[in-house]
Amino acid sequence: MTKLSPATTDRVLEQMGLSKRPPLDFNGLSEIYSAWCQKVPFDNCRKMIACRNSLPGPLPGNDPVDFFEAWLQHGVGGTCWAVHGAWFELLVSLGFRPHRALCTMMTAPNLPPNHGSVIVEIEGSVYLVDVAITSVTPLSILQGQNAYVKHPAWGVEGLWQEGKFAVKWRALNIHDPFFCRIEQWPIDADIFASHHESTREWSPFNYQLNYSIVRDGGRTGIGKGEQVRIATDGTMTRKRLEDRLGFLVDQLGVSEELARQIPSDVPTPPPPTPV
Repeated sequence: MTKLSPATTDRVLEQMGLSKRPPLDFNGLSEIYSAWCQKVPFDNCRKMIACRNSLPGPLPGNDPVDFFEAWLQHGVGGTCWAVHGAWFELLVSLGFRPHRALCTMMTAPNLPPNHGSVIVEIEGSVYLVDVAITSVTPLSILQGQNAYVKHPAWGVEGLWQEGKFAVKWRALNIHDPFFCRIEQWPIDADIFASHHESTREWSPFNYQLNYSIVRDGGRTGIGKGEQVRIATDGTMTRKRLEDRLGFLVDQLGVSEELARQIPSDVPTPPPPTPV
């Protein structure tokens, strides 16, 4: 049972530029995944506002209806738990068979699971459709076989490492490529919500603005105080973000009302020491 009404689903599809619901096959999955990657950003705009101001209640986007209303009104998405929770519900509302997945972004040694994603079963096959990694094309997960999306700007490699599938990709806020490893799937909504809530105290996305979207044949956004672009040929350029408000509103399509609420970047403190 989906949490989205048919009217909400239709509004989302319209905003994505889709005139009808996609067919429930690989082509349909590719169509909706590509549209999401190019229309719905991965960003921490609302999360920074909530965490830095100690706002009460669930974290923004934890509820998929709230997520889509904010996107439709303000042009913002969310971080991994929120964005994949909403993406999961959209796929359910369209009739696909998605599963929530627990992963580890391997940005440092010995990290616990720290990333939520979505895997879809369709036509007897399994695909990773991660809307933070934004590979535009679904990535096949077949036991023992490596997989690739070959594109200079958003291409990825899916490799098997000690029995687990891991995706090598490039983030806009980190200079070098790294792996995202799938740990477990399927997992339920409560586990997603608990992981999301656990980031309230500390997360790398609580302190510095991050924004990423596929656009104009490449990827663009903000990371570590810089305006970042991966061009169609794969070249990455970075320059200091001099006019953050103007770039958010005029170039990325964030509403000025929300953009003005985003706190300034501050240095990211070290994570709390486990008890």
